[in-house]
Amino acid sequence: MADLSRRALLRGMGGLGVTGALAAMTGCGVPPAYVEAADRGGPDRSARDRRLVFANWPLYIDVDDQHKQRRPTLDAFARRTGISVTYTEEINDNDEFFGKISPALMNHQSTGRDLIVISDWMCARFVRLGWVQEMDRAAQPHVARHLDPLLRSPHFDPGRKHSVPWQSGITGIAYNRKKLGREIKHTADLWKDDLRGRVTLLSGLDESFAMLMQGNGVDITRWTADDFYRMTDQIRRLVSKGHIRRFTGNDYIKDLDSGDVLAAQAYSGDVIQLQADNPDIEFVVPQEGAELWAESLLIPNLAEHKRSAERLIDYYYRPEVAADLAAWVNYVCPVPAAREVLAASKDKERAALAEDPLIFPDDAMRKRLVIARDITSKERTAFAKEWNAIVGL
Repeated sequence: MADLSRRALLRGMGGLGVTGALAAMTGCGVPPAYVEAADRGGPDRSARDRRLVFANWPLYIDVDDQHKQRRPTLDAFARRTGISVTYTEEINDNDEFFGKISPALMNHQSTGRDLIVISDWMCARFVRLGWVQEMDRAAQPHVARHLDPLLRSPHFDPGRKHSVPWQSGITGIAYNRKKLGREIKHTADLWKDDLRGRVTLLSGLDESFAMLMQGNGVDITRWTADDFYRMTDQIRRLVSKGHIRRFTGNDYIKDLDSGDVLAAQAYSGDVIQLQADNPDIEFVVPQEGAELWAESLLIPNLAEHKRSAERLIDYYYRPEVAADLAAWVNYVCPVPAAREVLAASKDKERAALAEDPLIFPDDAMRKRLVIARDITSKERTAFAKEWNAIVGL
C-alpha cells in the first residue's frame, strides 16, 4: 500500500520536513524527542479491558461484500478472543500521520492507539526515535514461524523486534506490452527513445530511489551518497530532455490505463487491479532487481493494550487468516504458507491467486527482491532537497 499523495516530506514546515523540524527543536531548548527504552511502556490493561484501537490505511483489510462495515477477519478475531477492536482508517499519508501523533510521542503521552500501520521507511524513523515498543515474540508463535524470511531483518529493525509486516509489495515497472511493442527487462529499457515523454516515475523519494539505483547496478542494502547523486544526475538529464513525462503519486494508474503513458514505475498491488481491466498491462521486476517493501504493524509507546495488540498481530499470521486478507487486498503476502491455503480452495478465482507472482513471488523473482537500506536522519534533509528540486515539489 502506498501513500495516497506520496509526499516525501510534510509540507508547511519551512522545507525542513518532520525530521528536520525535530532536529531543530532539540537545539532550541526543547526536550529531545528520543524516548529511552525504560520509558516506552506503561500499565497494560489488556486483562481487564478487552479492547484495542487499530489505525490503518483505507481499503487495507477484507470487507464483507454485502455489509461494507463488516470486516470478516477482524470480526472473527473478536469472536475468538472476546477482544473488541475499534478499527479506524485514518492513515492516508505517512508524514501526515507522523505529524498527527508525534506531539504525544515526543512528550511521553499516549497516542490513544494500540496498533498502527506505516511504511517501513517511516517505521525506521519511529524506531530511531524510540517511539515504539519491542514486541514479545514468545507471545507470537505464528509470526515467529510464518514470517517470510525475505522480510525478517530490515536494516532499520534487525530481527523485526519492533515491527511486523502487515502487507508487502514490490516497486517495479508496469508497462503496456501491446502498445509499446517490445519487452521491458531492465530499468535502462525505460530510457530508450521510443519511450520519450511516455514514462512516469514515482514522486516520493523513499518510494522511487531504490529501483533507480538498482538500475545502475547498486547494491541497495549498502548504497552510498555517491550512488544517490549519480542516480539524481541521471534523472535530472532525463527530465531536461523531456524523456520523463512527469512524477506521480498513485495517479500513474489512470495514465497507464488511458494509454497516455506506456511505462511507469509502479507498485505490484496496483498492477493486479489494472490487469483485471486491461490484460495488456504487465509488471516486471527488472533483471537488476527491485525493492521489496512492507507496511508494518507497530505498537506505539504507552499503548494501553499491548498484549492484546500482540495477540491481534499473531492472529493475522495464521496462514488461513493471512490467506483471507491476501485474497482481498492483493498485495505481496508476508505469510508464504498462505499460498497452500488458497491453492486448496474450491473457488477457482481464489485458488488462482496462489499462482499469482505479485502475491506470492516465485523463486526466480524472489532472488531479485531486496529491502533497501533506509535514508538516515542525517542524510534526509540534503537528499530530499536534491530530489524535490528535480521532481518539482
